[in-house]
Amino acid sequence: MPPLEASPLERPRSYARWALSHGISRAVLSSASWRGDPLAGLMWSRDTPDYGPLRARGPIHMQPFMAGTVSYAAANEILRSSDFGVGDGQAELSVPLRWLLAKVSASDALGPFDAPSMLAVDPPLHTRYRKQVSKAFTARRVSSMAETVTAVAGELLDQIDPHEGRVDIIQEYATKLPLAVIAELLGVPDSERADILRWGDQAAAILDPGLSWRDYSQVEAAMRSLHHWFEDHVRRLRSDPGDDLLSALVIAGDLDDIELHAVGLLLLGAGFETTVNLIGNAVAALDGHPDQRDLLLADPSLVDGVVEETLRWDPPVIVTVREAYAAASVAGVDVAKGTAVAVVLGGANRDPAVFGDPDTYDITRPNADQHLSFSAGTHFCLGASLARLEARIGLRLLFERHPSLRVAGQGVRRSTRVLRGYASLPVAL
Repeated sequence: MPPLEASPLERPRSYARWALSHGISRAVLSSASWRGDPLAGLMWSRDTPDYGPLRARGPIHMQPFMAGTVSYAAANEILRSSDFGVGDGQAELSVPLRWLLAKVSASDALGPFDAPSMLAVDPPLHTRYRKQVSKAFTARRVSSMAETVTAVAGELLDQIDPHEGRVDIIQEYATKLPLAVIAELLGVPDSERADILRWGDQAAAILDPGLSWRDYSQVEAAMRSLHHWFEDHVRRLRSDPGDDLLSALVIAGDLDDIELHAVGLLLLGAGFETTVNLIGNAVAALDGHPDQRDLLLADPSLVDGVVEETLRWDPPVIVTVREAYAAASVAGVDVAKGTAVAVVLGGANRDPAVFGDPDTYDITRPNADQHLSFSAGTHFCLGASLARLEARIGLRLLFERHPSLRVAGQGVRRSTRVLRGYASLPVAL
């Protein structure tokens, strides 16, 4: 099924949404990057992130358009402080511009940075949504999913013919494993998973700042398709609920349809996209560091270290943004009320004040799990335990089955900037 593009009547409102949510930041970031600002360069470039220039500017780099930090101490403080929040998911916009954006919003085109998504709201509303969804991610429930993840991973590996020569480990394994798990949580029928996968992959770029109008219109079409699918799906679940999380939320009746869509879309994005990136990034990192790969093969229990060090060294999400709700002093730097701060998670994870020899990939690193890749504080990733479980089991079984696995050819990075992972990674088994 092709994505649902905006109708001619809706197109002017769609263009207005782009202008406010991406057009302004596109102009600002491209101009500041051209002038050599390290924060703008980091957020605008599609190259491998270089955190050094921004780190050289101190714990918090102040700019008229946005502040930014790659300091672990500053990032950790901002993420945990009640003086900072998500700013309606548009912290970089002034309040009047956010008001205008809300006026041209459309319920069937809401993205992960639009309320009522949990990424776009603060307590007490965030607390209400999180309480509902957290039932799916209790320690007991996640632990009980280990058997399912192991079975799915085994089936996927059985379908890969080792005699094929090259296999795209992203398309044939890293993508299919988390998709199967999140589909179970959302009650997605097998026949509809291909559409969900395609639309979700197309919509992922909505997280990037400064999309072109052409790219934005394509992304919004994918978002619209997902919303319309969820509308039909929720209607089905009301008449024939299953034992999945979304059915439980529908039966409880505490969330309206728009809120249910927001929860479903966030679970799809957070529970799928980041795990694909994590597994792919780990395979590439181990291939690029044969000594670490040999350590894993000699001691499979080090798979936990692989997961945590990959999250630190090459995280699936590079940056998040917070707004100062009150004047604050962070790491000795005064931050005025209303300031938007880009918290560069990837840079904080390589802060030499916390991680010795931070650019080295070391799966035995004792404090690797102190990374901020799942954020911290109120907005700590609800699905972190599930992502870790999937990656740990998925990687362990992959290397048990194929200990000679090697990257065979040039991997292709995804074109997204906020989400960092591979679109394709050919391997020889």
